[in-house]
Amino acid sequence: MSKADDIFIAMCRDILENGTSTEGEKVRPRWEDGTPAYTIKKFGVVNRYDLREEFPLLTLRRTAIKSATDEVLWIWQQKSNNIHDLHSHIWDEWADADGSIGKAYGYQMGVRHEYREGMFDQVDRVLYDLKNNPFSRRIMTNLYVHQDLHEMNLYPCAYGMTFNVTQEKGEEKLTLNAVLNQRSQDVLAANNWNVAQYAVLLMMFAQVCDMRAGELLHVIADAHIYDRHVPVIRELIERTPYPAPKVTLNPEIHDFYQFTKDDVLVEHYETGEQILNIPIAV
Repeated sequence: MSKADDIFIAMCRDILENGTSTEGEKVRPRWEDGTPAYTIKKFGVVNRYDLREEFPLLTLRRTAIKSATDEVLWIWQQKSNNIHDLHSHIWDEWADADGSIGKAYGYQMGVRHEYREGMFDQVDRVLYDLKNNPFSRRIMTNLYVHQDLHEMNLYPCAYGMTFNVTQEKGEEKLTLNAVLNQRSQDVLAANNWNVAQYAVLLMMFAQVCDMRAGELLHVIADAHIYDRHVPVIRELIERTPYPAPKVTLNPEIHDFYQFTKDDVLVEHYETGEQILNIPIAV
């Protein structure tokens, strides 16, 4: 079975068996009918994925990796905060009449700052350091900009990436690793979506910097299962997983800004039945 399935099943069981409930507490999210959306939650979930062993794509149900890639490129490559630049409807609930989600996500990635080496936005600063100072311990991004929170239609959930390069024994190329920090996560709707898209991003950065992709560490402060998702999760984690698929990138791309979602190549991806119409709390 896929190691991503093992990790997901263990995480869900831990949340259901050992988590705490927010039922009866003051909560912000609501279901479409206005009912408070309570959760069973676990604080401080940490999952580790080694991309040298296999790509962390769930097989219990299908993860739309092309759409997930499209969203991460919308943020990191296009640096957009407008849903009209996105090829899915996952952000529609948080967009205004013009399609903007405010000063969130891609907007923050595109803000340029002056450094000793010149003017960079966050993405270009990461790429510059990976190529010119790979053993720096300061290669990181942050979307949780406090002075702009009041102008964000949704506060960032996955808000920070920290990149760390290692020279492994016996390996000619450097290895690129990363930590993805997330303040909050809807486990059913978003867990493997986020894991897959940031694994792809790590692979893209590694390729354009002539490194190999190593480990992705996913740190979730509040990993939760919504009350209306519990029966779905219970059914999902009882399914029989399949072997991990093979996921590679178009080897001809050496400029991060040239990647498209179609440069993510997926082979042998068998999955369980898809879960449709998952209710989303907003």
